[in-house]
Amino acid sequence: MKKLLFASFLISITLTACVEIKPNENIEGEDRLESLEISKDIDVKNLDYQDIVYVPIYSDIYFDESSEKCLLSATLSIRNTSFNDSLFVSKIDYFNTAGHLVRSYLSTPISLSPMASVNYVIEREDDSGGSGANFIVELSGNNKNLKPIIEAVMIGNYGNKSFSFLSPGESIPMD
Repeated sequence: MKKLLFASFLISITLTACVEIKPNENIEGEDRLESLEISKDIDVKNLDYQDIVYVPIYSDIYFDESSEKCLLSATLSIRNTSFNDSLFVSKIDYFNTAGHLVRSYLSTPISLSPMASVNYVIEREDDSGGSGANFIVELSGNNKNLKPIIEAVMIGNYGNKSFSFLSPGESIPMD
């Protein structure tokens, strides 16, 4: 009986490991970002709160004098800190060290409910950004006192050592 139970356990683990997980997909199988998209009737450019946030991202860092690089994974985290008001995100653009647009993450603005968060991951193997990569995030909301938290978490390892660090976003002037 124990052998049968153990064999069933191993088979279930093996089958579970073979399930393909799609980016941005939540447990129910729907595209999480698509479910956050807002309707076209909301004009995010005319809301009371407007901000553009620059977030430094390090896709790689140099770790010794020979300019040897260590690749990092990075997570951009956008957090709505309001208990009452939604936060609208209309742009999340990823730029490389030379300032060229690598990719845009949104085609339609998204809404973050009060106290909600959303994350975007740059995989460790994606070195398209380089050591001077950055995100530009455009935000808006109905409450001019919104104070969202936007930061990046980078993690990496070299040999048997692992490390992580934060990079906070900074508001920049709107052109």
